[in-house]
Amino acid sequence: MTNPEQYAPGPASGAQVRKEGEKWTLILVRELRHSPEKVWLALTDPVHLREWAPFEADGNLGTVGATVKLTTVGAPTPLVSETTVTRADAPKALEYKWGGNDIRWELEAFSGGTRLTLWHKIDRRYISMGAAGWHICFDVLDRLLSGNPVGRIVGGEAMKFCWQRLNAEYAKQFGVETPRSPGTN
Repeated sequence: MTNPEQYAPGPASGAQVRKEGEKWTLILVRELRHSPEKVWLALTDPVHLREWAPFEADGNLGTVGATVKLTTVGAPTPLVSETTVTRADAPKALEYKWGGNDIRWELEAFSGGTRLTLWHKIDRRYISMGAAGWHICFDVLDRLLSGNPVGRIVGGEAMKFCWQRLNAEYAKQFGVETPRSPGTN
């Protein structure tokens, strides 16, 4: 495993929001140099999720109708939510809820790799925070799939890796006030 201190996220990019009242949809797009099948496995298999995602899964997310408990990692109080997979069209689309919010993944074969798009419905007050967190998770995922893992970077750990900068950059891009992370003054 690569030393996590050698990781630094690039500038905020590849994100947009769709505004619908208080619940906005965060849309993040990342081009990965890996096949859709390899990316699909990382999105659905609990062993792979444990290496990069902001939650633990107690089962595989790759089957429609599967009921899986998702538990946040790195939060002061872990949020446990049970979800049912509503769409699992391997290796193209995956849908479920996390903490009551819709999550949709789309995978598209692109230039020998995958264009990965995340649609995450989230309270507008936390949209830039969500974008910053997912940005780091996507970076960790890309390194994991490239055989150069840095280990999961979520919750308070993300603060050591320019999370505040990303939060501010995404807030500016989205035209929202920069929210303060929990526990800061």
